[in-house]
Amino acid sequence: MMAVFYQTLDTNHLPKYTPGDGGSLLRNPAMGFRPLPRQKNVESTLIWYKNGDNDDIKHWVESLNDFIKPYEGNSDQISGQHVTDCTSGKVPEEGTVCPFQDKWLTDKCKKSESWGYNRESPCILLKLNKMIKWVPDVYETMEELPEGMPKSLKDHIREKMDSNQGKIPKMIWVSCQGENPADQEYIGPIRYSPWQGFPAYFFPYLHTPGYLPPIVAVQFDQPMSNVLINIECRAWAKNIKHDRQNRLGLVHFELLKD
Repeated sequence: MMAVFYQTLDTNHLPKYTPGDGGSLLRNPAMGFRPLPRQKNVESTLIWYKNGDNDDIKHWVESLNDFIKPYEGNSDQISGQHVTDCTSGKVPEEGTVCPFQDKWLTDKCKKSESWGYNRESPCILLKLNKMIKWVPDVYETMEELPEGMPKSLKDHIREKMDSNQGKIPKMIWVSCQGENPADQEYIGPIRYSPWQGFPAYFFPYLHTPGYLPPIVAVQFDQPMSNVLINIECRAWAKNIKHDRQNRLGLVHFELLKD
């Protein structure tokens, strides 16, 4: 089966099957998160650390440090490809990529801050998995926002619209919250950086060398100790469906701080 799958790929350019085609393997993006559990618990989604225990914290910090390495530095040349500054009105030309730098992450969500794990404000990093040629269908009016979108995110989008000449920024928005009422009570305040979502100009992914997917850093400010908190983060665009069974358009993990 895997041999058949790899025969459909053009390793020099694009795979023959791309999102939206009749034979597409995936039409809906999935989300990934870091840090990852220890190798012996590779199937786990639990981030469990002991507050004040530097040896225990070390694993989670190193997992995030390893993940952020490609984003470090200020080079204008990555893998032989020119990096160009991007905005909502300036998308990258063919053969160029938009930069994403670790220095854009704020507050405790930094390597120099041990990602908040030594300050009771742990951070996780979110990204969308790469999908060739997939383009987000972004929300353009407040009326288009779905009923199930959290009110806090709707309020945030309205604030951004008001400060952007009445236009909603072209974003794949992100929300994180406790899955159940008890989780929502224990999770505490949440901060996002550099944005509460992924700018649309990073898409589509065209297999261009040097491409780095954008990141959303999520900081949990002093979540309740000694309580397992179930957390779900969702990506929001008109063509993103949320499927818990197949983990599409969202990601689930648990946070436990001893």
